[in-house]
Order: sequence, then structure tokens, then C-alpha cells
Amino acid sequence: MNRDSLKQIMIDQKEIYLNNPLIPRHYYLEENVNYCFVGIRRTGKSYMMYQQIKQLEANGIPLSQIVYVNFEDERLLEMTAADLNLILEIGLEISKTDVKPYLFLDEIQEINGWEKVVNTLASDYDVDIYITGSNSRMMSSEISTYLTGRYVTFYIYTLSFDEYLTFKKSYSTIYNIKQEFNQYVRLGGFPATHLQEYSQDEVYTIVRDIYNSTIFSDIVRRNQVKKIDQLERVVKYTFNNVGNTFSAKSISNYLKSEQRKIDNETVYSYLEKLQKAYILHRCSRYDLQGKSILKTQEKFYLADISLRYAVLGYTIDSVASSLENIVYLELKRRGYDVCIGKYKDKEIDFVATKQNEKIYVQVTQEIKSEKTQKREYEQLLEIKDNYPKYVVLTDDFAGGNYQGIKTMHITDFLLSKEY
Repeated sequence: MNRDSLKQIMIDQKEIYLNNPLIPRHYYLEENVNYCFVGIRRTGKSYMMYQQIKQLEANGIPLSQIVYVNFEDERLLEMTAADLNLILEIGLEISKTDVKPYLFLDEIQEINGWEKVVNTLASDYDVDIYITGSNSRMMSSEISTYLTGRYVTFYIYTLSFDEYLTFKKSYSTIYNIKQEFNQYVRLGGFPATHLQEYSQDEVYTIVRDIYNSTIFSDIVRRNQVKKIDQLERVVKYTFNNVGNTFSAKSISNYLKSEQRKIDNETVYSYLEKLQKAYILHRCSRYDLQGKSILKTQEKFYLADISLRYAVLGYTIDSVASSLENIVYLELKRRGYDVCIGKYKDKEIDFVATKQNEKIYVQVTQEIKSEKTQKREYEQLLEIKDNYPKYVVLTDDFAGGNYQGIKTMHITDFLLSKEY
């Protein structure tokens, strides 16, 4: 690639992050660590880079030491891995200094062979490197095979309820937290949908665009999927069954009942691709007695609940499973490994572990009867350890303690600092 052209692009892109207004998100990054930010499209990975640049500046690092390139820029379509070495060279030239640079490579997966060059830069130079990516080549489980040395894979989620409130306060006044939560359930947490006041239809239009670009760019085009209609039917089945246990066989049986022939292996393949594009999160079942992961009847949760509504439409019947999805993502944001608990013949919505910590969480929309109350609490009461146990619900009067089990309104749980 022409050196002068690349230099001009880097100067132009610097103006973007310098002039981008920031609403801080709740992530903490260590210094002197190389980071790889991953997640679904438009979840805020570039935003995290801008935030880290601002943080470095606040810590006394001159902007001249910051080197930023976004590889989705159309002017970089012809760029190759061989050209990547120029970036550091030009960055040092622009800074007019030989001190340590901080290299931000946004959507690096657009460049074939990027891994080897980035590894060389990390090992041969005194440089901190931050990279982002959105597709299957940036799966956290596979990053270690591409990158050597000290890289921390950092998953960027859509906005938590706490972050949603922070964004909302930047352009509006909040009067009632619980009413705001109802909006959060309807609209989801993609940052782009909360930079200003949008109608529900406008939000779903933005989210549909994210969904379509993810399906067609990160899955269909990259994996050369031929039967797009078949893939979309699998997507709609999983979206419609958030919070339900199911298997590839149950999906193939359902599609066969609609005269759509598909084998189990193809279903597994589609589910894997949806995970690698960060649309779906797989949540395994864990046998609390046998202390082992069960290989059947998993659950899948969405990267953001708005994906479901944007594709299938909003219905009041879907709220219960959406609440479960929201709690699952909150636990993941806080660094927990999350499984569905199986204890004898009962199911615990979430068993969340983090180092030596463990919590159990039951999520229910409301408790209308003694039968429901018995079901939600009995499952937790049978577990005879001393780890915290929660029943989370949307009842306005939720609160208190039932035989050691804490009952919380979902907004209090999501904003709590106690776990």
C-alpha cells in the first residue's frame, strides 16, 4: 500500500477518536497488558478503544504516542499483512519520538495474516497493543492459538442496566428506575440505540441492521453458507426458545415437521457459527450432585434481547425469558462462569462461579401463587451449602429473606454491588 496514503488515513482517523464524545463504560483495564476486545458487531469495541485512549491521556501519556487504525475504512481494502509493519513506522514518524507507542488496531480481522505481524510487533518492540474483532477468527477460545505472549481477551457486552441508565442520563431525566427497566427490557442494550432518544421502531431498525450484517457478513459470506433460508429458520427457532433447554435433534425435528429437512450435524454447525459470530451464548447444564457438565439439553442466550424483538417482534409472552437472558448477561459481565444447575430432578436457573465465589440465582417474572413460590424456593432450599442464594423477580414489593434465600427486585439485583 502507498505509504503516504496510509499516513493520511491514520491522521484522518485520529480526528475521529479525538472528537468522539464519551460516556464512560464500566470496564477496568490494566496498564502494560496487550488486549484483544471481542464481541458482536456494534457492541462498543471501538468505543472501548477510544475510552482507553482517553484514560491513557488522563494518566499522562501524550497523544503523540497513540497509534490508531480502523481497518474497516474502505480506503484500506487493498491493505495486506505486509503493510502492517508500516503502521508502527508511520506512527513513530508522526509522533516524532522514540518512546513507547500504544498501538490500537480496530477490526484487525479484515487483514489476512494479521496474527503473525501482531505477534512480531508484540515480541520485538516495547509496545502495548489493543486489537478488536467481530467474527469467528476472533473467538476467545481460539485467540491463544493466534497470539503468543501476554494477551488478555476481553469480551465487550452490550450495555448493562447500570450503563443504560448512565447513557440515558446524558440526554434525559430519569424519574423512575423500574419504569426505565421496562424500557431496557423492550429496547435492549446496544450502545448505538441509546446515544439519544429513539422510538422503539427506530431502535429495532438499528438492531435489525446489526443482525443482518452479522448474519450475512460474519456467517454467510465468510463460511460460504448456501442454504440461507435454512440458517435463518434455525436462528428464529433459537430466538424463540431463549431460556428453554433444547438440542440439535429437537430443532431438526421441528423443522422436519414444517417439511424442512435438515440433519443434526447441520444444525450443530449453524449453532456453532452463531456462537462464533457472538450472536448466541451457549449455557451448559451442571449436575450439582455429580459435579459434572451435562452434554445434553443446553440453553442458549442472546448477545442482546433486542435481537429477538427486532427479528421476531415484541410480545408480552417473551418477557419472562428475556429477564433470564438479562440476568445471565449480567453475571457474565461480572466475570462469572455460568451454568444451569441440575439438582436431583430440579433445575436452578443459574449457578455462577468465580474463583472461590459461588451464587445461585432463580429468575421469575412474579410469584402469583403458593405453588410458584414453593417451586422457586424449594429448588434452592434443597442445596445444603452456605453460598448466597437469590430469587430475582419483577414484583414491586420484592424484598426480604426466606430461610436464608434473598428475594430481590430485578433492578436491585442488577444494580447491586454485593455479588
